[in-house]
Amino acid sequence: MTHTFSSQVLRWFQQYGRKHLPWQKKVTPYRVWVSEIMLQQTQVTTVIPYFDRFMTTFPTVQVLADAPQDQVLSLWTGLGYYARARNLHKTAKLICTRFNGEFPEKVHDLEELPGIGRSTAGAIRSLGYGKYAPILDGNVKRVLARHFAIAGWPGKASVLKELWQLTEQLTPEKESGAYNQAMMDIGAMICTRTKPLCEECPVNNTCSAKANETIAQYPGKKPKKTKPVKATHMLIFRHNGHFLLEKRPQTGIWGGLWCFPQSDDEAQVTSLAQRYGLTEQGRQKLPGFRHTFSHFHLDCYPLLIDVVSTDTQLNEHQYLWVKPDTNKGLGFAAPTVKLMEQLTINK
Repeated sequence: MTHTFSSQVLRWFQQYGRKHLPWQKKVTPYRVWVSEIMLQQTQVTTVIPYFDRFMTTFPTVQVLADAPQDQVLSLWTGLGYYARARNLHKTAKLICTRFNGEFPEKVHDLEELPGIGRSTAGAIRSLGYGKYAPILDGNVKRVLARHFAIAGWPGKASVLKELWQLTEQLTPEKESGAYNQAMMDIGAMICTRTKPLCEECPVNNTCSAKANETIAQYPGKKPKKTKPVKATHMLIFRHNGHFLLEKRPQTGIWGGLWCFPQSDDEAQVTSLAQRYGLTEQGRQKLPGFRHTFSHFHLDCYPLLIDVVSTDTQLNEHQYLWVKPDTNKGLGFAAPTVKLMEQLTINK
């Protein structure tokens, strides 16, 4: 069964698998790693232009390690889940200091680096080095859960353990890189979340979910939780056509990104402006909007506040006055981008 399954998957890959994605050209562990991190919770079509720009700017892990964090985050703006970019930067530095710029080949060593889990480590080893290692990304979980009728949400420890045991058994010692890519392709192209193309699947003859017409039951859904709702006022201080941005702390939401200052209480805006050495001259409420994170909703209420500045000198590493159409190589949070675009249109 194991041999038949992997053989069918590999034969399908030779004929139908994706072989011309940007990270499949001039393959190196570095390029595989960057692509795998970008592809987490992000579609291939979205990732491709980001990957191309990233590789043009940071062609090697050493160049990435030497770059300022702002530049790394600026090239990540729009991809979301910015902890990925911060971890990418941290790991690049560690690769250069601990491993002389060479990625370790062992899964255990790779897993110790920031942002690299077991599946990503397996992808780097199998796709980047051509050595045996199983993977278990979202696409592979879906294919295995359906084919072997593995009930339950894959995020549950017992279900995840069973899926890892399966992928370890099925991944061939030779050609594990091609097999892993094939499984990701089958999940992305055929065994999709909705409307899977079962008749085109290379292992449909042994698929339990297809045989029992229970495809929609697998993989099991994550237990639903009501997301809490938080609110904030985004303070757009305007002075001589420039707007004040504040750099967020490295931890927490939008870590290391440039954002408009925020306040939970509109009544405190005047005192907050004074803390920045600003005197308010007038304010205008802009249309509010909701920004959704993985674990909560954030209702944003922008306030456009015209100010005059005193001689107070703000720390340039923490605060910047920018024009709405600025392109300084800075990392912006998505709501910042949204508001900057609105301000550019309405200026």
